[in-house]
Amino acid sequence: MAQKPELDRVDRALLTALSSNARASGAALAAEVGVAESTVSLRLRRLQSLGTIRGYRVDVDLAALGVSLQALIAIRLVKHDRSEIDAFRNAVPHLPGVLGVFHMAGAEDYLLHVAARDAEELREFVLAHLTGHPAVAHTETNLIFEHVDGDGWHKLVG
Repeated sequence: MAQKPELDRVDRALLTALSSNARASGAALAAEVGVAESTVSLRLRRLQSLGTIRGYRVDVDLAALGVSLQALIAIRLVKHDRSEIDAFRNAVPHLPGVLGVFHMAGAEDYLLHVAARDAEELREFVLAHLTGHPAVAHTETNLIFEHVDGDGWHKLVG
């Protein structure tokens, strides 16, 4: 396994600042962190090349798009054959409505976070993409009533 690089005070301060506003200018980040703008630019490129910063994303209100239903679907695989696991893992993130995929230990093998316009669309997703999949033995769908993003990762930046 590759060794993770050490992050110093400036790296950590940049990550914290970006967590508040990922669109902040280099000048604004430099002022907040207390370093030159050129340092911010070099540090951000370094953090991206190391994979510490994996990207910048837009946070879309799915309900504004008419997608008001979200669910977590637990999936148990038929068997733990490496080729079937890899095929499932490679295909499932690209299915319509999939927001996240978690490979887990425990009774279930995967947990999918999915979004749909309504219950019928969610039902169709499960039937079309999961229950008929040769690698899938069992699914259990749990509706999400409310989701709140956590910010506890900030304490891990330290």
